[in-house]
Amino acid sequence: MKKIIIYTDGACRGNGKEDAIGGFGILLEYNGVRKEIKKAFKNTTNNIMELSAVIEALNMLKEPCEVIVHSDSAYVVNAINQHWLKGWQKNGWKTSTKEPVKNKELWEKLIKLIAYHNVTFVKVKGHSDNEHNNRCDELANEAMDEMA
Repeated sequence: MKKIIIYTDGACRGNGKEDAIGGFGILLEYNGVRKEIKKAFKNTTNNIMELSAVIEALNMLKEPCEVIVHSDSAYVVNAINQHWLKGWQKNGWKTSTKEPVKNKELWEKLIKLIAYHNVTFVKVKGHSDNEHNNRCDELANEAMDEMA
């Protein structure tokens, strides 16, 4: 099974506002080869961009792989590693406060991808000394700059 290292970051200017511009950056490494991806979107949120980055990265893999996803998003990493996602599903896609889970359709896509690949999620500190996470942040900002 191929071993893939992925770093992702999502960002949003005007988070939650109607004219928000969001973007994400992905750094994918396999066998010494590195690929960078960036995309921007209108009318989005930071959490949507964080989730979309992981989904986009995993979607790029054409066969089942062993993957380590590094993200500075507590929203994404904790939902997996602290089993929030399983709890949401058991509770009919409701949070612990009985509110509907936001971005359900994106979580459902991620669930399918996690089932297809062997994925480990690693939380990294954002805006610190992790050069790969910093590069993903740069890519997200470049994408937003190009759209603005």
